[in-house]
Formats: sequence, structure tokens, C-alpha cells
Amino acid sequence: MIPRADSQSTRYTPPGKGRIFVAITVAARYRLSLLMVRLFLLLAALLTSQLPAAAQAAPGPAAPLTIAAAADLKYALDSLVTIFKRQHPAAKVTVVYGSSGKFYEQLRHAAPFDMYFSADSEYPRRLQQAGLTAGAPQPYALGRLVLWSKKLNPSLKGMNTLLDPQVKHLAIANPAHAPYGRLAEEVLRRYKLYDQVQPKLVLGENIGQAAQYAATGAADAGLLAYSLALSPELRRAGKFYLIPATAHSPLQQSFVVLKQAKGNASAAAFATFMGSPVARQALKKYGFGL
Repeated sequence: MIPRADSQSTRYTPPGKGRIFVAITVAARYRLSLLMVRLFLLLAALLTSQLPAAAQAAPGPAAPLTIAAAADLKYALDSLVTIFKRQHPAAKVTVVYGSSGKFYEQLRHAAPFDMYFSADSEYPRRLQQAGLTAGAPQPYALGRLVLWSKKLNPSLKGMNTLLDPQVKHLAIANPAHAPYGRLAEEVLRRYKLYDQVQPKLVLGENIGQAAQYAATGAADAGLLAYSLALSPELRRAGKFYLIPATAHSPLQQSFVVLKQAKGNASAAAFATFMGSPVARQALKKYGFGL
């Protein structure tokens, strides 16, 4: 009799005995495999427990940070954001500049910003009172005002420069919603010049636009933020007279983290950064005191 190709021997095997043996072998292998999986998982858990927290879970991408900022901060805040990004490479920061008062109205109606830097501390305080902030406003600077001109040298005659016949138009920010506009109006009244220059006033939507009017010659002079007068562009283009701080009310400026940014790590990090020595130095460079 010729053996079958799958046989290892010609010995007689009782019916069903081989099948039982195979079944037992498969079951044993299954149990062994299950045991190995359990041992592997246990070993992996033990190894993971020994790793540092940072290695166990890599941080996700930083939350975007969108800032609404007063126009007087244009150069100072651009510099601050650059420094912050060097310290936090994953941070994505967008800054929109404009009028503090206009931003306040937008934020009252849930404009999509995470932080608000105002040229007047009163606006952030009102937002806090309305329950629209994640914390209390933080003062970051005191604003100063200058008389700037492209064609004249205000440092020679101070505020009396405005009496020069060459000054036919004077640029200021709109006092209705721009803190520096209200400050300009206060200074003009303090020097008893308001009635004489009122017909010559050219109003910018914000202090940045007022500076643009003066720099392009659309106005012969401008009452501008000191921080803008210290920018490379305006330093090259004209001269200015720094108005004494005693000639107007203190212009305290504050920032606040808005309610919708609660839990935003980038907003919290930037708020902390604003109190650092490097941030204070950058603000001082652009004429901001505190």
C-alpha cells in the first residue's frame, strides 16, 4: 500500500485522533500568542511610565493669537511680536491696528480677537465690567504726544509753531473715538490754541492715519503719538517737539485677554511676556513710559 503524501508514518491512526491532536495544538498556540501580547502590552506600559511627560505626548500646534491694537503701537508691537516668536517658534500671531474706540465697539459685539491693546485703559475696563474679558486689564504704558512737522522744526518754537502761516492744516486723530485725538484737543485748549487752529484740523480715523497725513504733506503738521515720531520713517521725514507730560492728563494704556481666549496658551504666554524686562525695554525704545 502506498502511503499518502501528508503522512509521516505508515502506522495506523485511530479515526479522529489526529484531529484532536491538531485542535489541542492550535488552542495551545492561541493561548501562547495571547500571553505574548499581554506581556508586550505590560512591558510597553512599564517603559512608557518611565519616560518624561514631554516624551510621552508631543505638544500640539500652538493656538493662533489675534490681537487688536491701538495704532500708536504699530512699531513697538511689531518689534515685540518678533521677539516673542523667537522665544515661541510655534506661535502664530496676527496684529490688526486701528482706533481703540472703534475696536471697543467691535469687541462689545464679539469681534474675533484674543487680546486687546488699547491706548486708553478705560476701554478694557468697560469690557471687563461687561464680562467680556478673561481677566483684569494690565497697564503696559503711558502715552506721550508730540507736535511733528515735515516742513518746520517744532523744537524751536514748541506749540507756537502752530501760529506760523505755513501751517494751513493740522492732523490729529478723531477725538470721537481715538484717545490721542482727545489728548490733542486737550493740549490745544491748554495752550489756548484750539479756537485758532480748529478750522485747520484734519481728522484721521486713528493716530496712524493722522501720522500718514502729516508724513505725506496732506497736513503741514500733526499732533502725533511719541511712539510713531520715533519710528525710522518719521525720524527721517521730519522733526518734532515733545509736549510736556504736565500739559495733559496721563494717558495710561492697558491690554486685556478677552473672554474667548480663555485657555489659549499663546495669549497667556504673550500676557506674561509683556511683563518681561525685554518687553519693557522694547516699549521704552519707542517712548513708552509706565
